[in-house]
Amino acid sequence: MRRKIPSSTALTAFEAAARHGSFARAAEELSLTEGAISRQIGRLEAFLGVTLFERVGNRVRLLPNGERYAVQVRESLDRLDRDSQYLMGQPSDGASLDIATIPTFAMRWLIPRLSRFQQRHPNITVHLAERMDPFVLAESGFDAAIHFEHPAWTGMRTHHLLHEVLVPVCHPDLLTEGEGTTSLDDLPRLHRRQNPDAWQRYAQETGTPLTNPAMGARYDLHGMLIEAALAGLGVALVPRLYVETELSLGRLVAPWPEGKTISKTFCLILPEPIGLSRGPIQAFSQWLLDETLVGPLHTSRR
Repeated sequence: MRRKIPSSTALTAFEAAARHGSFARAAEELSLTEGAISRQIGRLEAFLGVTLFERVGNRVRLLPNGERYAVQVRESLDRLDRDSQYLMGQPSDGASLDIATIPTFAMRWLIPRLSRFQQRHPNITVHLAERMDPFVLAESGFDAAIHFEHPAWTGMRTHHLLHEVLVPVCHPDLLTEGEGTTSLDDLPRLHRRQNPDAWQRYAQETGTPLTNPAMGARYDLHGMLIEAALAGLGVALVPRLYVETELSLGRLVAPWPEGKTISKTFCLILPEPIGLSRGPIQAFSQWLLDETLVGPLHTSRR
């Protein structure tokens, strides 16, 4: 069936005129005459069978239908622009992957290791995008996802990567010198907003007395908690795999026991078996699975 899509010239003229609220300013932006803008919009209105602008003398005003359509057209043109520039940036002799992942996992674990993948596969470019919640992978535009194990991934191929073990960490200056291990109950505690009961569960599991487990500042991301701990704002309960470098360099300390239970498991999610995937995703998947078997990454980065 033939698509009912107006010409790109008419849509571009309409979007500019709607954004500026003026045919003249749209003409100036697009290096056209005001008459050319008016004709393009007239053709668009005839194609749609809908009046988009109210014309009063030399002035124009978007009608309600035009306002709604302008938002939709702008989003479509922006997306087409991004997709075109993305494709233009692809190497002719290479390949690329789009991976959705949890932001803190990407920043604290994946990105510091990606140079190893690039050294092994210099012709494959890996693009990362943030996705906090599970989503429908099929037709999402992503080749794979790195996320927590979740029922939402049913039907997908999931491969366990790493277990999240929570450990309390803080800046060494927060501890009182000469008094051994400082009681957690004496220090400010930091919370991840999505896990408001984490400290309470930690206290129960480890037998650590906490007068008010819920007290303390809240942050959205584990990455924020880590930065707050580095700034000496309190004790953060975070996955050990996120802070291995800071612990090894003494920027953070963890004198308290780890949580006894595994709260979540990181997984690689694919739409089909690795063996049936195209070459680049096979290479990335195998590298990622191999990387989880390697010990902590020791670097001099902050």
